[in-house]
Amino acid sequence: MIFLCYRDLDPILAEVTLMSARTELYLRFIKRRITSDFEVGDSMASEEIKQEHQQNLDKLLKHCLLSRSMQELIGYYITMEEYYMRESVNKAVAMDTCERGQLISSMVDDVFYIVKKCIGRALSSSSIDCLCAMINLSTTMMESDFREVLCNKLRMGFPATTLQDIQRGVTSAVSIVHSSLQQGKFDTKGIESNDEAKMSFLVSLNNVEVCSENIMTLKKNLENDCRKLFSQDFGGDQAKAKIDSCLSDMASVSNKFRDLLQEGLGELNSTAVKPQVKPWINVFLSVSHNIEEEEFNDYEANDPWVQQFIVNLEQLMAEFKAGLSSIIYENLTSLLTSLIALELEKVVLKSTFSRLGGLQFDKELRSLIAYLTTVTTWTIRDKFARLSQMATILNLERVSCQYAFEHYIILVF
Repeated sequence: MIFLCYRDLDPILAEVTLMSARTELYLRFIKRRITSDFEVGDSMASEEIKQEHQQNLDKLLKHCLLSRSMQELIGYYITMEEYYMRESVNKAVAMDTCERGQLISSMVDDVFYIVKKCIGRALSSSSIDCLCAMINLSTTMMESDFREVLCNKLRMGFPATTLQDIQRGVTSAVSIVHSSLQQGKFDTKGIESNDEAKMSFLVSLNNVEVCSENIMTLKKNLENDCRKLFSQDFGGDQAKAKIDSCLSDMASVSNKFRDLLQEGLGELNSTAVKPQVKPWINVFLSVSHNIEEEEFNDYEANDPWVQQFIVNLEQLMAEFKAGLSSIIYENLTSLLTSLIALELEKVVLKSTFSRLGGLQFDKELRSLIAYLTTVTTWTIRDKFARLSQMATILNLERVSCQYAFEHYIILVF
């Protein structure tokens, strides 16, 4: 028994698809010549006779020895092509690397090159059944095997740095610092491993987003290729329906990658963003807004909260801006603004305001909205609508009962 490496299958698979294409071309030639003879010989025959002759011809070509032999060979081809694709993808995943500064790792381009190559080879066979089989196998591989690889990487989560642990008062971090001071040096291994884990998580997010886009690009290219194939009189309505069904499955897989991206973003937001942002917003409670003119003037000269909050946000998002694609960064920024609006509203409702305190809050809110507007291309004012209404009410010198009630309804609903 002879065992072949999957790489040795490449020329064999190319030869099989060439044989299939030549067979399809020959059968189409035979059908065209016989059909032209029927048009002459059956010119005086009834429609029933013409249809019967055409059906007999289709049956003959479909069940002739050449067609049956080619169908059997295509069956073996599909099995070999699937093996070649899976082994190549496994190799690409095993050899995955990501250079520092790169947003995606090598396996994404490698995997989609392999998938495109296998589907393209099946397309060159001119066999609709062969093409549909390879599209389905590729879709299944991306949906289950490759998506699971990315899912496992995201399940590892986004780690907190040692510095963040210290800020949160975690006992383990204090122990690390205490041990390092006793040894006379600071151990950076934990920080380095955390940096690698962070980069791995961010790269995995980018990989998922690129995979979703690549699948839709592959689907669009296949639609164009199949349109050219059908224009050459390959297949009929039934063949088109098969192809459309396979391509719709690809769109579904792309959506599953997008769902995985949203899960990863939610994990990043809850692990790395929310634990940092909430304490910064809670500082608002320690800053009195029940102030007189002297304190108001002092706040104007030395801002007590919002400027430092903006600086903290800039430092927090700088790492993500450098490590994430522009689309994912925009989504993360959207989650951040929603979080800020929600948490800030909570602390405002717990605070007491004087007339000048309301004016101070209005200035702080305007500064915050102005900053957040510069870091995203999406509109954010709707997220701060309730807070803006609160600031408007707090700046009113006199509020009638009816006016206050109307604005209370707006704030509640």
